[in-house]
Amino acid sequence: QVQLVESGGGLVQAGGSLRLSCLASGRTFSSYQMAWFRQAPGEVREFVTHISRSGKTTNYADSVKGRFTISRDNAKNTVYLQMNSLKPEDTAVYYCAARLSGQVLTVRQEEYTNWGQGTQVTVSS
Repeated sequence: QVQLVESGGGLVQAGGSLRLSCLASGRTFSSYQMAWFRQAPGEVREFVTHISRSGKTTNYADSVKGRFTISRDNAKNTVYLQMNSLKPEDTAVYYCAARLSGQVLTVRQEEYTNWGQGTQVTVSS
């Protein structure tokens, strides 16, 4: 089992940028598909983006496409979320998630077995 710790959240003005990091424990990080989800106050948790084990395949929610970029460094056991042109509606707790099984990337959060504790991102207008 991998343990995940997110960092990099904070308060930023609209139009600004943040980079989130998710550090995974263990030596099998490259075996996991990785994803970012977020949960705004009073809302259900939603898919943001995911990345394949090799890092070659990524997908994004329409709401962040063109503004957010997911990447991973398997040598550092870390997945990143670069967030640019932030909007107030991006305000949420952002969660890193890992999935060991399966070949096809999925947006279904129930398919991800390991989760971080979340990091708060607040975008002011």
